[in-house]
Amino acid sequence: RVPQVQPRAEELSELYRELSQHPGLSTACLGPDLTTQYGGKYCSLYTEWSQRDLARAENIKFCRQYLIFHDGASIVYSGPAGTCSEIKEELLSRESPSGMLKAVLRKVPGKEKEKEKQFLEVWDQNRKVKSIDLTALDKHGSVYDDDQFGCLAWSHSETHLLYVAEKKRPKAESFFQSKAPELGTSDEDMGHPKKEDAPVKVGSPHPGSAGGWLCGCGVDQTVPQGEQFVYHEDWGETLSTRSVPVLCVLDIEGNSISVLEGIPEHLSPGQAFWSPEDTGVVFVGWWHDPFRLGLRHCTNRRSALFYVDLTGGRCELLSEDTRAVWSPRLSPDGCRIVYLENNVLGPHQQCSQLRMYDWYTKHTSTVLEAVPRQAWGAFPGIYCGALPGMCWAADSRRILLDTAQRSQQDVFVVDTATGTTTSLTADSPQGSWSVLTIDRDLLVARFSTPSCPPMLKVAVLPAAGHEAQTQWICLQDAPPVPGISWGIRTLQPPPEQEHPQYGGLDFDAILMRPSEGRAGQKPPLVVMPHGGPHSVFTAGWMLYPAALCRVGFAVLLVNYRGSLGFGQDSVASLPGNVGTQDVHDVQLCVERVLQEEMLDASRVALVGGSHGGFLACHLIGQFPDTYHACVVRNPVVNIASMVATTDIPDWCLTETGLPYKPDALPDPAQWTEMLHKSPIRYVDQVRAPVLLMLGEDDRRVPPKQGLEYYRALKARGVPTRLLWYPGNNHALAGVEAEADGFMNMALWLLKHLQC
Repeated sequence: RVPQVQPRAEELSELYRELSQHPGLSTACLGPDLTTQYGGKYCSLYTEWSQRDLARAENIKFCRQYLIFHDGASIVYSGPAGTCSEIKEELLSRESPSGMLKAVLRKVPGKEKEKEKQFLEVWDQNRKVKSIDLTALDKHGSVYDDDQFGCLAWSHSETHLLYVAEKKRPKAESFFQSKAPELGTSDEDMGHPKKEDAPVKVGSPHPGSAGGWLCGCGVDQTVPQGEQFVYHEDWGETLSTRSVPVLCVLDIEGNSISVLEGIPEHLSPGQAFWSPEDTGVVFVGWWHDPFRLGLRHCTNRRSALFYVDLTGGRCELLSEDTRAVWSPRLSPDGCRIVYLENNVLGPHQQCSQLRMYDWYTKHTSTVLEAVPRQAWGAFPGIYCGALPGMCWAADSRRILLDTAQRSQQDVFVVDTATGTTTSLTADSPQGSWSVLTIDRDLLVARFSTPSCPPMLKVAVLPAAGHEAQTQWICLQDAPPVPGISWGIRTLQPPPEQEHPQYGGLDFDAILMRPSEGRAGQKPPLVVMPHGGPHSVFTAGWMLYPAALCRVGFAVLLVNYRGSLGFGQDSVASLPGNVGTQDVHDVQLCVERVLQEEMLDASRVALVGGSHGGFLACHLIGQFPDTYHACVVRNPVVNIASMVATTDIPDWCLTETGLPYKPDALPDPAQWTEMLHKSPIRYVDQVRAPVLLMLGEDDRRVPPKQGLEYYRALKARGVPTRLLWYPGNNHALAGVEAEADGFMNMALWLLKHLQC
């Protein structure tokens, strides 16, 4: 018998309610140093957390503040100040360089039939000093609050704010629109501005030329006819409301908003900040010709670093224009910009280079190259979606970053002058570490493990050469969840499964298992390969695996070859081998774990999303005797039918091992190869009951993929059930969908594994 698994929905829902209440830690901000009457220094630490509210079916944000007393070399005392409070309707917020002001972008529900509004607020230490209705000013569309393009950047003089918004579109009308000429129309009604705003000065000379570098006008044209239904491209999954971003500047004193001009029309700007001395704006520009591809989780899109000079409107290229760049960060002394760089196209996630641009010499250097092979004790390479917003040490020489190191995530300090790296978490507990911020060498980080929800850690960064002596202090503890034990194991593929070009690669898996239960009992096993395929499970807190473990299942999280954190060779080994190499890695791992651990080999199930769903569907078709139940979320089922409907057609060709060209026409040989590597090919062998969960708004793996599999299974008499989640995209991360998904997944596994 397996450990007693409670099949009752009430007990499952109570367990999920308990575990889903653990909050996630999202941001941290350190206030300015203050001095006590006895000469001691202290500062405030502002943190933002998110938590699922099942009763309201939404994610809520709340803040908590702490006090940190330090002597510059170590933390003397730290502790919470007051209780938590919910943050309502805040989309973005940013402290000014001095810490004396704070800017907030807030959404305000419209009254009666009015649309939702956006306000830009400025707060000082005592009150709100500005509240500007951006919607009423009508200079642009919605402000971007995403982390792909969005920013809210203070000028160094603290007189101006920079942000990204959707370009204003002219109102369009029908060819048959009724006119009322006798009533008259004002210029403004016709889309003409009453009066153009004067260009704004940001501590720089007046532009002089008419219009200058900032345009304060609305859209200067008559209302066009026949434009109502023109298609506007967007940037795909989670960015469907992002089409044409523009950089906007708020003059705080003058209460005026202007749109930055001079950016080439073939670029979409974002991730912007003020240049040294406020002479201009630095931004990342993404090419959108010939058409936009999905950008979320795609660090391989052609992009470069640019500078727009505010005195003349000149746009200058700062990096190579044949690469993919993101996450530019300016040093405290205003002399250097570090940023991440990848190859264009190829795998969506890769081992990245760290590059540095010297503002005054205009020289670009490579601080860290991509790492071909990960070796213990050596720097593993950079695999991260972004650098921390504040990543520079006070010396303007060292930066802090976190990156996957095999199946862990660790914090490293990088000396940009020498390229040397030092782990700040090597002697700390195994798990997943993330840098939240560093300011004046006070370092704030998040730490979690598969059995321990996120906790808040602080440290003082030691002097150069002594970083390994970093002493972490826990500021907000999270007690471990009882009943879960876990470990990481490494596997080597057999000789016949070695890659001919990239031999000698190994891979990892994280095994979580119930630590409670009567001796001698064998728990059932749930196998979870990750999506991507170029992503990684790090040994951090994950709600679904933890909850399944508490229900009584062992959970195997497989980082097959192609995962991040194992070197660029591992990433490069998978394209052209999906459906074989990754499938065999997972199957090898399952067979090995069943041999070596006390697990019930007659009760093994698969759970996977996206490429993890692709692997789950492959495995139940290629190894039907191993698996007895399957749950997939937005799975890739047929690469050949996906290529024409996804926001990332390049993925379909790249992972199949084919070159991608935007102007390529459909090719029967390529379609055959895509179909050959797809799980739909093995559907005749499937016997395990399959539960499908699909997001109606998924642009990455459109729900037609799951429907195709559902119909194929139904036609073959395989027990199958489909859950359809409106208002949810690829991640199925809506609070209601996530909770319902867990309940249905757990009940499906309990039923079909006969627990």
